[in-house]
Amino acid sequence: MSPTPKELSASYSYADYLTWPEDERWELIDGVPFNMTPAPTPKHQEILGELFRILANWLKGNRCRAYMAPFDVRLAGSETLDTEIDKVVQPDISVVCDPQKIDDRGCLGAPDMIIEILSPSTFKKDLGIKLTLYESSGVKEYWVVYPLDEIVMVFILQNGQYGKPTVYSVPDEIPVELFEDLTIPLESVFR
Repeated sequence: MSPTPKELSASYSYADYLTWPEDERWELIDGVPFNMTPAPTPKHQEILGELFRILANWLKGNRCRAYMAPFDVRLAGSETLDTEIDKVVQPDISVVCDPQKIDDRGCLGAPDMIIEILSPSTFKKDLGIKLTLYESSGVKEYWVVYPLDEIVMVFILQNGQYGKPTVYSVPDEIPVELFEDLTIPLESVFR
């Protein structure tokens, strides 16, 4: 059973998360549950599909893999018990280059790259809480996509910090820092 409004102030673990209904999408950040509903807009889905298509096609034959939400990312060490994991997110896209981090339940550890597509209800969480979380967890590259403004902010981890993002808009092509031969054309992503 998912948490009731009164219970949302309690602290939860991944073990609790696993007992919640599968038809509900939740994230857990420092033990605090965040409901992932409502459903994404068609524009969100189109952008997600195009970014995923470009990445997945480019990664064929590569040890890195792209995963699309819903896909649980448990931001914890490989030996951490389910009852001790208090950070579980479902990024729109995760790129993982270490196959040891992938199991039947998703990813255990920080992905190499995460892409989040903003909506009005996730704006504060994606640019505040998640930015800090991904930085402290060691996510090397974090993209924040603004569908309405057709802008992408790219954060690159250097010396354990993101620093100022690079901002891209149509007709820019974004170089993917993880892969020196890959650029993503925003004309394709936003059209």
